[in-house]
Amino acid sequence: MNMATKVERLEEPEYDDDAPLYEARRKIYPIAVHGTFRRIKWALLIVTLGIYYLLPFLRWDRGPNAPSQAVLVDLANGRFYFFFIEIWPQEIYYVTGLLILAALVLFLMNAVAGRLWCGYLCPQTVWTDLFQAIERMVEGDPRERREKLKTASRTQRVFEAAAKHTLWLMVAWWTGGAWVLYFADAPTLVWQLFTGTAPLVAYLWIAILTFTTYVLAGHMREQVCTYMCPWPRIQAALTDEYAFNVTYRYDRGEPRGSFKKSEALRAAGVPSGDCIDCKQCVAACPTGVDIRLGSQLACIQCGLCIDACDTVMNKVGRPTGLIAYDTEMNVERRQQGLAPVAKVFRARTLLYAGLIVVVGGIMVATLAMRGSEGVSVIHDRNPLFVRLSDGSLRNAYTLRIVNKQSLPRRFAIAVDGVPEAQLEIVGGISETENGHPVVEVGPDQTYELRALVSTHAKLPASASLPVTFSVTDVIGGETTTAPDHFKGP
Repeated sequence: MNMATKVERLEEPEYDDDAPLYEARRKIYPIAVHGTFRRIKWALLIVTLGIYYLLPFLRWDRGPNAPSQAVLVDLANGRFYFFFIEIWPQEIYYVTGLLILAALVLFLMNAVAGRLWCGYLCPQTVWTDLFQAIERMVEGDPRERREKLKTASRTQRVFEAAAKHTLWLMVAWWTGGAWVLYFADAPTLVWQLFTGTAPLVAYLWIAILTFTTYVLAGHMREQVCTYMCPWPRIQAALTDEYAFNVTYRYDRGEPRGSFKKSEALRAAGVPSGDCIDCKQCVAACPTGVDIRLGSQLACIQCGLCIDACDTVMNKVGRPTGLIAYDTEMNVERRQQGLAPVAKVFRARTLLYAGLIVVVGGIMVATLAMRGSEGVSVIHDRNPLFVRLSDGSLRNAYTLRIVNKQSLPRRFAIAVDGVPEAQLEIVGGISETENGHPVVEVGPDQTYELRALVSTHAKLPASASLPVTFSVTDVIGGETTTAPDHFKGP
């Protein structure tokens, strides 16, 4: 194809300077479609909602004195349990790492194929899909609803509307109920909720999440994606010409026209596009986008317009793929007679993938190497040191020992770095191990104590020595340390 026969895109309508700033909302009722992308969306919906609703009931044996729920956010004790992983409050950096990983995965998905997250995995998309499926199950497809407005009785329409909203509220209620189950033992809390003995905060959060799910998924729908969500505006700055997006291949579809008109033009030897202007792609879009006008902010890249268009192409005997995951650059290349290109592996995607591997590797390594105990030290600030009557110097510290196991453990405390150092625990310690005081820390608990370090030795001119406190498990021998300083005049 040479430039003289190049098919140009239809010009978009000009903007009216006198148009209102705000457009009244058009209620969108997408039709049901069948095809590859619809099946993918159904599969992901079942998997993601199944995980969300059932995961709190999955058990995981962590031994005695530990909760048996596989995934649990224990706010009362400051713990997060995820199967064999237990995160303490001072390990919040793991949560930071997860957020960084989530952002990088989102960036990688966008660089490869646009808004994959929005179209298939976003909670707003998943629950809206479910609510629309319930709506079609009760009231029928949009065509059926339009017919019912003419033929069905008012009683039937009211009954169907009441049934739809009841089912919506039931789904929304269980959505809120499932969320609170992640913060307490799920079977116990379910029983408490049914018997009316659950904490008030549980009922409050269930009510809040029931309301938000019902409103966002049942009523606002595409408004959330178009106006409330910031990601469509962010992802536009992160994409490039090689990212695959749901694209109308106007090089093949234009000039568009009705099926009969197109057939007549072809019979007369006049070029005609494959698009028959049936607008099934618009009718299937959950946000009401006409993909033939190009990439738009409201398009969530779900691929349902592809299924709708392929169905029509099969009926009229034309090749599928008039709408497909493609790039604008490839459309232009085909117009110029060039072969399309696919560059999935490029600097942007390799950078994101590399960062994901690095961050994930660091998190896995630190999780694998972290111990089951910990100690932190805080030096007294006022006074920094005390001169005792016998001429020795004394510094005071606050030690916090952490036992991350589900069994009680005994720890021997030692200090190193100060010559002739004498360690004394405030309150007195009756048990010692090789001359070091021993304290017992309960299962999955912390123990705070005051430690006094004294020395008769002469300090160097810097008047400060590095000091290291070590805590050793008497039985297992595992040792952890914490550095500080010993101050003097």
